[in-house]
Amino acid sequence: MEIPKQGRNKQDLLQAMQTAKAGDTDWLQGKTWSLQYYIDEEHHELLKEAHQLYFSENYINPFLFKSILKMEKEVVAMVADMLHGPESVVGTMTSGGTESILLAMYACREWARKHKPSIKHPEIVAPRTIHPAFDKAAHYFGFSLRKAQVLPTQEADMVAMEKLISKDTILLLASAPSFAHGVLDPIPVIGQLAEKHGLLFHVDACVGGFMLPWVEKLGRELPEWDFRVPAVTSMSGDLHKFGFGAKGASVVLYRHTGLFEHQIFVNTEYSGGIFATATLLGTRPGGSVAAAWAGLQHLGQAGYLKNAKAMLDATDQLRADLEAIPEIEIIGKPCMNILAYSTKKNQPDIYVVADFMEQKGWVVDRQQLPPSVHLTVFPYNIPVIGKYVEDLKAAIEWAKANPSASGEGNAAMYGLMARIPLRGMVKDNVRKVFLDTYGKGLGSEPPVAEQEKKSPKWMGRLNRVLAWLTRWGA
Repeated sequence: MEIPKQGRNKQDLLQAMQTAKAGDTDWLQGKTWSLQYYIDEEHHELLKEAHQLYFSENYINPFLFKSILKMEKEVVAMVADMLHGPESVVGTMTSGGTESILLAMYACREWARKHKPSIKHPEIVAPRTIHPAFDKAAHYFGFSLRKAQVLPTQEADMVAMEKLISKDTILLLASAPSFAHGVLDPIPVIGQLAEKHGLLFHVDACVGGFMLPWVEKLGRELPEWDFRVPAVTSMSGDLHKFGFGAKGASVVLYRHTGLFEHQIFVNTEYSGGIFATATLLGTRPGGSVAAAWAGLQHLGQAGYLKNAKAMLDATDQLRADLEAIPEIEIIGKPCMNILAYSTKKNQPDIYVVADFMEQKGWVVDRQQLPPSVHLTVFPYNIPVIGKYVEDLKAAIEWAKANPSASGEGNAAMYGLMARIPLRGMVKDNVRKVFLDTYGKGLGSEPPVAEQEKKSPKWMGRLNRVLAWLTRWGA
């Protein structure tokens, strides 16, 4: 494609976009169980209007747009207060959880370079269930991420984590909770481990940071998981998840400025003058800051409590309904409105069950390690929970009656992805798919035909599922 020689009519363009969008998933129907954080149309319209007020402002210079700076500082202060941070807590807003995590990991690495110069190859220890954004940080910033096996409940295992601590370890990680299963790691216990070995300790609360406070206020007991644990030195939490702000908005917080200062980048040699940023981005959209601030102000504690209660009550009902199905088991001990389930001993094959549910129109988030299905309960899911359970029961009966289905369709592909031992080869093929998608082959199928001819049968299936995943993700 090329840029049109002449500009196109506004109404024609909007109509073309509406037509294209009509083929997207209609998540408001309640059949999607992830990604879309939405309360109601009133709040949604407020976010759009607040974002629109700062549509053109470039927040690269916070001193040029003092109103945005004021809102960012107030958002950070409100979040720090919600997470029981002491007066010393500082931080910034970011474009999302991944940027918050990258910044925290970078700051910790730079802190270690200054305070532990003998460490040439820094290591970070985490439970296996930690978010992939930490792997991304390790890849980008050149440290090793050592992952410990978890308990059968999918909680972090302190004994396993301690065995991985070495003289080069600078940081421990934990999830509040893990995204895949909604399981809260034992943060006070890991905090004791951090104190014992003199390590930094980051808590990833990207998904739970704006739910767990209300879970506690609603009277549900949780172990301490935020800055109440003295060993916690940094945290990340997403405003565009259960903070119900506009995408993308997150917060990264540090207990002390001594850690935060390493996040700031300054270049004094640029011919255009001194260049300094507090986050990864240069140009920063002011609209996401404004929408996050407006969202917090609009809902208030009462609004968050009301919505949290509705989602938790619905999750309780969904969990009870799932547990009443003899073949189903819940993974671990979910602490909020996230849960994952599988079939006992994977009988019938959970991926076959997922295929059946997909044919019924549900958007299914398949998982691995262990094979399971992920559910996050949002307000728009509540009216259709009964229908979901009804279809799930039918899916299980169909899968039991058709055992050969495990070797067909997406079930075989996802089963392969969950059990394949050659994960390095998987990584290489995923990278090739993305190169084809975003490179010169944009819009075409990945060139896998020759590989399929020369590779075993499972490799052909792998290439097909990678191609399917790329189309789905696009």
